[in-house]
Amino acid sequence: MTSNQTDCHYCLQSLRGRKYALREENAYCVTCYDSLFANPCEECKQPIECDSKDLAYKGRHWHERCFKCSKCSRSLVEKPFAAKDELLLCTECYSDEYSSKCFHCQKTIMPGSRKMEFKGSSWHESCFVCQYCRQPLGTKPLITKDNENYCVPCFEKHFAHHCYSCKKVITSGGVTYHDQPWHKECFVCAGCKIQLSGQRFISKDEYPYCVDCFSKLYAKKCAACKKPITALGGAKFISFEERQWHGECFSCAKCSVSLVGQGFLTRQDDVLCHECGCAS
Repeated sequence: MTSNQTDCHYCLQSLRGRKYALREENAYCVTCYDSLFANPCEECKQPIECDSKDLAYKGRHWHERCFKCSKCSRSLVEKPFAAKDELLLCTECYSDEYSSKCFHCQKTIMPGSRKMEFKGSSWHESCFVCQYCRQPLGTKPLITKDNENYCVPCFEKHFAHHCYSCKKVITSGGVTYHDQPWHKECFVCAGCKIQLSGQRFISKDEYPYCVDCFSKLYAKKCAACKKPITALGGAKFISFEERQWHGECFSCAKCSVSLVGQGFLTRQDDVLCHECGCAS
């Protein structure tokens, strides 16, 4: 501005015919205004005079000529830029130094563009799509198979097993029984309905039973200890004339020597070794 009628508010010198600047409705000559109010430039540390353009970013100020990329020195005036550790960088330099690479296309994810993150990797929003239908996955539920991502409908249609019991899709985990897939929560004892996944069980007429239910319903009882004989883990048992014994229970009723693999004699309900049988 040029004045014809006022004095500088600070030095009181006439502003008639001179340039001046206003601040809070007070007029200042250029020299006083710059010394009192001009912001120092972040780059050159010189004051940004009132007749220069003051570019500000997050409380810091630059001359227009000083507002440039810290790495390649290209002007950032009216151009997109990014800040890193107090330094200003053009988008190209920032991308080269700091930007993530898209897991799918391996191209740089430019600052300001939307980035999707999944399992420690970054993706362009346009690259983060279902491998089959190519629809954006965004924040929708998804399932990964062989490092490829699928929306739930496509995965269920093309890959998922269906539970033999409830017929619904098995999206993860599951167990196999008689070559059929089951949900873990559906694979239960045919007797008490307790879950059998990770537990010992016994099959009977195509149905699985927990050890307790099988023992109560079907297992034969040892003629000696009267406890069920399940044969779990390959345990051996002895059968003779419709009676059964645990291997460790099949012993002489008189001297208790084991009769497994040995000849023996019977007397009423007892089994005896040859020595005890002949001595009686």
